[in-house]
Amino acid sequence: MKMGEMSGFQLGVVGALFLSVASSVSIVICNKALMSNLGFPFATTLTSWHLMVTYCTLFVAQRLNLFENKSIEMKTVVLFGLLNGVSIGLLNLSLGFNSVGFYQMTKLAIIPFTVLLETIFLKKQFSQKIKCSLFLLLVGVAIASVTDLQLNFVGTVLSLLAIVTTCVGQILTNTIQKKLNVSSTQLLYQSSPFQAAILFLSGPFVDEYLTSKHVFAHKYDPIVVGFIILSCIIAVSVNFSTFLVIGKTSPVTYQVLGHLKTCLVLGFGYTLLHDPFTERNIIGIFIAVCGMGLYSYFCTQETKRKQSGDLLGSQIKDKDGAPLLGVKSMVHQDKDSHEVKKSPKDSLV
Repeated sequence: MKMGEMSGFQLGVVGALFLSVASSVSIVICNKALMSNLGFPFATTLTSWHLMVTYCTLFVAQRLNLFENKSIEMKTVVLFGLLNGVSIGLLNLSLGFNSVGFYQMTKLAIIPFTVLLETIFLKKQFSQKIKCSLFLLLVGVAIASVTDLQLNFVGTVLSLLAIVTTCVGQILTNTIQKKLNVSSTQLLYQSSPFQAAILFLSGPFVDEYLTSKHVFAHKYDPIVVGFIILSCIIAVSVNFSTFLVIGKTSPVTYQVLGHLKTCLVLGFGYTLLHDPFTERNIIGIFIAVCGMGLYSYFCTQETKRKQSGDLLGSQIKDKDGAPLLGVKSMVHQDKDSHEVKKSPKDSLV
């Protein structure tokens, strides 16, 4: 990769990270106002509307030739979309059946489980420095956000299923984009209808079970409708940036970014919504930010080291390439002449 291409790639990564953080923090604040202040607690159904609006937006963008649609095998797209839809539903059910503290622990467990899956199935190596920085990050987020831990069997099973489906879904997001050479926009466009469909069908039942209220019996006054529309508009950016970040970086980096969002939401909640804030929150956020900083630093160092190794290997290959190519071409010529001589015999046989 040339220097100009590398600079462009790094700017793209920074832009994707910034878009993801800004949009995610915005939608959390919007949804918190919608659910807490305006009494609209139907999270799963709201997510299905988010995905429907995302698909419609991408459909219009594709028709305007803002991006090129790329065909992906239907079986892959359907399974991927359904998996991500089930993951969102399970996370919402986990929150409904567990305490907030245990739900936060569920989200924290996604990083080590992702590392485990990538190590076992993708043979990806994580250095001890990166593992230590991730551990420091998780400790900080746990101190800042985890309160009570109330265990129950159904809640624990749902949390485990949510962790597995979320990790597998995010790993597939990264793998599909790289293996099939599709962009985040193309993958999101192909898969969002299936995610929206499974959540739209199951969402009202999940929400009714968790809230004892039916989403379509809710009173939709202009303020509630306005916040729902705003939430759906922000969600387009959230969904797009999620696929973009995972495609450009890795599922682990995306989860690290997610915990940065948690810290920012805690800070904005205290500043804008006047949520309770203690010394424990401050200490936890400080530790988490230190862990994130170390993770970013170690990842950058390893990337530079890998690039230097690839460049050195390329230079050695170029230096030694000429005589080898000469020998190789002579060998091929001899082989070709030998095959030409044998061809009449082969044709007879």
